[in-house]
Amino acid sequence: MYMIMRECIFYINLRQAYLLTPHYANRISSRTVLFTSVPDEYLNEAKIREMFNNSVRYVWIAGQTKELDKLVEERDKVAMKLEGAEVKLLKLVNKARTKAATKGDAPPATNNGHNDDAAADTETGSIAARWVPDKKRPSHRLGPLGLVGKKVDTIDWARAELQRTVPETEKMQADWAAGDFKKANAVFVEFMNQADAQAAYQVLTHHQALHMTPKVVGVKPEEVVWKSLSIPWWQLVIRRYAVYAFIAVLIIFWAIPVAIVGLIAQVNTLKQLPGLTWLDSIPKPILGVVSGLLPSVALSILMSYVPIIMRGCAKLAGTPTLSRVELFTQNAYFVFQVVQVFLIRSVFDAASTALVKIVNDPSSVFTTLGQTIPTSSNFYISYFMLQGLTIATGVVTQVVGMFVFRILYKFLAGTPRAMYNKWTTLSGILWGSLLPVYTNIICISIIYSVIAPFMLFWSSIAMGLFYLAYRYNILFVSETTVDTQGLIYPRALKQLFTGVYLAEIVMIGMFAVTKAPGPAVLMAIFLVFSILYHMTISRYLDPLLYGLPRSVQAREQAIQSGLGSPASPAQAEEGLGRNKESNESATAEKKTDVSPEHAVPKKEGNIITRFLKPWVFYDYERLRSMMPSQDDVDFDRMYSDEVERTAYMAPSVTSKAPTLWIPRDGAGVSRQEVALTSKVIPISDEGATLDEKNNIVWDTEGARPPIWDEKIYY
Repeated sequence: MYMIMRECIFYINLRQAYLLTPHYANRISSRTVLFTSVPDEYLNEAKIREMFNNSVRYVWIAGQTKELDKLVEERDKVAMKLEGAEVKLLKLVNKARTKAATKGDAPPATNNGHNDDAAADTETGSIAARWVPDKKRPSHRLGPLGLVGKKVDTIDWARAELQRTVPETEKMQADWAAGDFKKANAVFVEFMNQADAQAAYQVLTHHQALHMTPKVVGVKPEEVVWKSLSIPWWQLVIRRYAVYAFIAVLIIFWAIPVAIVGLIAQVNTLKQLPGLTWLDSIPKPILGVVSGLLPSVALSILMSYVPIIMRGCAKLAGTPTLSRVELFTQNAYFVFQVVQVFLIRSVFDAASTALVKIVNDPSSVFTTLGQTIPTSSNFYISYFMLQGLTIATGVVTQVVGMFVFRILYKFLAGTPRAMYNKWTTLSGILWGSLLPVYTNIICISIIYSVIAPFMLFWSSIAMGLFYLAYRYNILFVSETTVDTQGLIYPRALKQLFTGVYLAEIVMIGMFAVTKAPGPAVLMAIFLVFSILYHMTISRYLDPLLYGLPRSVQAREQAIQSGLGSPASPAQAEEGLGRNKESNESATAEKKTDVSPEHAVPKKEGNIITRFLKPWVFYDYERLRSMMPSQDDVDFDRMYSDEVERTAYMAPSVTSKAPTLWIPRDGAGVSRQEVALTSKVIPISDEGATLDEKNNIVWDTEGARPPIWDEKIYY
């Protein structure tokens, strides 16, 4: 338990040191606060500015964009259909042209009698028609799933649809930007600096309960769950409890297949029961696989569906951001892991093992239970090794990823866009579904550390393999899909108390069934102490975890000003994360100065004192000195006036018609298609070509493709 507290204190200091660096503090998200359940009277920019005085820079009032979302989705869907049809047509032409060249046939004559492909243009007729008859052009049916309905030429149909949807979308977006929309109960407020944003986040905002709360600071625009912002506060309360009830019911009914898996693992014992003696006729190798490996695999497959359901529940409950969705998923999935993987699995394992002995000798029920509970650790040894060997090996080798990439890239990526996206997108990690699995493994190890100590050996091997595998992957292979700003790790740390509680409860039960009242009472006292310890560190450490204290803000201001000592009250009031104007007026200043002459001398201590006292030897100054001293991102250039003005508008409000990207061909069809399609939507054939094998080739090391967009670090 001390290790949990020590790691939490160390991590809090580390998190504060990072969040206050210029690299993070200068971002728009670091000084923006999302207020939900905002009453109608405060859905007004003037009211918001009046509430927070002169510290407000921008105000975005969320709106309901259901109709606009549908229109933008329809426009983009048609655009992608047109792009795919254009590429398909180019491939048909290129194939026919290459085939004719191989046979030595002359190219078909154009309407004006010329044979030069490049000389043809839109005035002399369609070049594609010389190689591909109309009946072979890309087409589809307008009915459901494209199976029934009128058959139309896909390119002509898509152009006509875009001529309608693009202007409609632009008009609706202009109306929305002008304020013609139904307001949602949420407001994004960007403050002048990070200190003002933290002050607004930590203060009580509204005098009525459940109004202008919950608040979220540091939220990025791409992580907002926009549909949740229009849910009123009373619905949020009802939805949250309804979701909790659904999860509770799901846990109960999910126990049925998990229990069946547990019974399969004890097939060697069950075959002794009347009516199940036929199991003895199964060959021993098959029986060994069924009772050893199959339950572990089946349990892993069963649990893999839970995170998907939990994320849906989180959004249904009205969770406003994807980071909160991940935190919700982490909690719910961890409960599932503990109940299903440990409690249900262990109970049915012990019960099925003891059933035969109890049936034969009912008087030995307590002795039998005391002996069979430790034996259920055999399953978890198999479970840990399966997880450690298969998952760690798969994570490092990326066999599945490589196979999928090759298949998708070679056979399913039929357009330059698909190839580019597949080539430039890293595999993502969702910590809300990943971390609970390993948190539960540690909890099980804690539980069995007393009653089956050998379990620690196997769990240590498994966790060591996990560490090596994921360390490499996180650094070189994968990226975090949703950024929780470091909140998911300390939550996992505190979830380890579950293992401590269950270990103490199991010990109380074992002492009770073996009729040892003294040790049972002692363990009950330890259980009460553990609960009080947990409550105490949560009460006093949580405020430091979820907010940035003014004291460290003042220290950071001193570091940025080059003083190396706590800032004056005026400097502390100026805050961190300067706005654009103040940055422009001080471009010659150093953003960070953590040179040795400015550092406060600290006693190093020995290895034991450094370990036992992280609040002394790993405080803010020490960890801050480990952060990058210079910021390599020019936020002033990145945050143009347009970017700042539209940062927290709904995506459908600022979404522009996508630029289509098709490969250039030797027949000149791509240039003709660009000339025709560009009248309704942007399109380009630069940066990609069709080779003689009819494959799309694009320069992975060359210039930026037409669809490239600079990543904005909000």
